[in-house]
Amino acid sequence: MIRPLAFAVLLAWLPAAQAQLPPAFSRALAAAKISEQSVSVLVLRGDKAVLSHQADRQMQPASTIKVVTTLVALEQLTPVFRGRTELRSNAARVGDTLMGDLVLRGGADADLNNESLQNMLQAVRNQGIRRIEGRLVLDRSLFNPARIDQGLPPFDESPDAYYNVIPDALLLNKNMLLLDMRSDEQQLQLIMQPQLDRVTIESGMTLINAECGRWEEGWKAPEIVREASGKIRIILRGTYPKNCWSSNSINVLDRQDYVDRVFREVWERLGGEIAGDTIDGVGPLEARIYAQHVSRALPEIVRDTNKLSDNALARTLFLSLGSLEGDAIAGSKPLPGNGGMTTVARADLAVRSWMRRQGIDDSGMVLDNGSGLSRTERISAQQMGRLLQAGLRSKWAPEFQASLPIAGMDGTMRRRLRDSPAAERARLKTGTVRNVIAIAGYAPDANGQPCVVVAMINGENAGAGRAALDVLVDWVARVQ
Repeated sequence: MIRPLAFAVLLAWLPAAQAQLPPAFSRALAAAKISEQSVSVLVLRGDKAVLSHQADRQMQPASTIKVVTTLVALEQLTPVFRGRTELRSNAARVGDTLMGDLVLRGGADADLNNESLQNMLQAVRNQGIRRIEGRLVLDRSLFNPARIDQGLPPFDESPDAYYNVIPDALLLNKNMLLLDMRSDEQQLQLIMQPQLDRVTIESGMTLINAECGRWEEGWKAPEIVREASGKIRIILRGTYPKNCWSSNSINVLDRQDYVDRVFREVWERLGGEIAGDTIDGVGPLEARIYAQHVSRALPEIVRDTNKLSDNALARTLFLSLGSLEGDAIAGSKPLPGNGGMTTVARADLAVRSWMRRQGIDDSGMVLDNGSGLSRTERISAQQMGRLLQAGLRSKWAPEFQASLPIAGMDGTMRRRLRDSPAAERARLKTGTVRNVIAIAGYAPDANGQPCVVVAMINGENAGAGRAALDVLVDWVARVQ
């Protein structure tokens, strides 16, 4: 552990690092019409800062903040952590009938999907239960509030897109509908998965002569029509090319409707019946567990989070830091004594407490949801760099580094730096939202010594700076 005194020493030598940006990087910024005042950079080699430019300035990190969430999750929850979904009930059984409610309890299970739900319900049927006389209770109480998404304004103009999904403790299929869209000269055929009880999809799209690969340009937010009978119609709007095939995933149904209708469709297909309605609630923890599903181990979730820059997974991990302790391989349990704090506040405290134990000053850092899909999150290159240094010393360094995209090979870096000595060697998390572009991770220098690299560009023309960031990483890979 680096003590506060050691941190003070670190700060003392940072100004002595190269303050002038590498000429090739400066030229690339100028070509993109980006001011050097919009850039923050820190390159660390061992205990020495090779390059420091406005490294103490608080910047918007975009998705590079995921390295904070995922590293602290590995450290705090440990690699054996798994989310868990349970089917519970304390109702009496009479023959093949459960004489009360069945509780579907969410436990931050990132892998909960149709197949796992069907397996759970099949396990209930295998125990001789055919009819549920009570209600289906959806228990999302692991997170406080249980529905963070309610009342939250859309982040941008695409609330139906997967990257905008806001998690809760019981998120089935990420609340997504997968659409198979196939057109000919006359009509658009639609197939929706999963099949939902009393939910249909139809086309209100106009077929046009256009390039199939650019079909998204004609996409408009779908219309949702709820009928008095309880049926829900999803009507697609916009334009679509003739003679085209594509797939799309959309988040358009309220998650209460979504889980309710998936459950009923699967349960009835398995020969089951349920008499009651579906409600939100909190199930008794002492109730019998009839079936359960556990997610993949944390390193696999972290890998998908960073390689694919998955916001929903990152936000689930961040909330898990505020709700769970990972001391059991097969599951997790609520932290005692919430004291009325929101789960986000607890997660924020968990991250800051870990950083302070590493001797990292968290002053000025702002955490929102841990994914970077935020206009308020802030972190300095110095704070990010020090966290990445701690990642090199971590017991779980192999798991963490394996989660980062490899330059020129995979994830969000698969098409970048292919002709650079950094290709297949640098492991870097990327970040992009409007007016922000960033990288954070590790790149070996010309001698193979690992360097921590953090660079963030904030400003109106930041998006044009991607090539400049690649120039910076290439420079690091050539430094002697």
